[in-house]
Amino acid sequence: MNILVILFPLALGLGLAGLGAFFWCMRNGQYADLEGAGWRVLQDDDLGRDPTVLDEASNDGAAPASTERSQPASLTRAAI
Repeated sequence: MNILVILFPLALGLGLAGLGAFFWCMRNGQYADLEGAGWRVLQDDDLGRDPTVLDEASNDGAAPASTERSQPASLTRAAI
């Protein structure tokens, strides 16, 4: 029975700490963009840009030189 003297305040303290952390997250905008992280996972930013393809702005409206992305030389050559 004496353990309740320790566990009850401990449970209340942990609950209040969790509630305080939740309100801190809300105040600092942690839940402002709920869908953005899910969409960023699907983007292929690690592919990079093909340096042989010119931007439309720098090409004065003409069609780009190549529309397909070239593969690195290590992927196009057969393994030796």
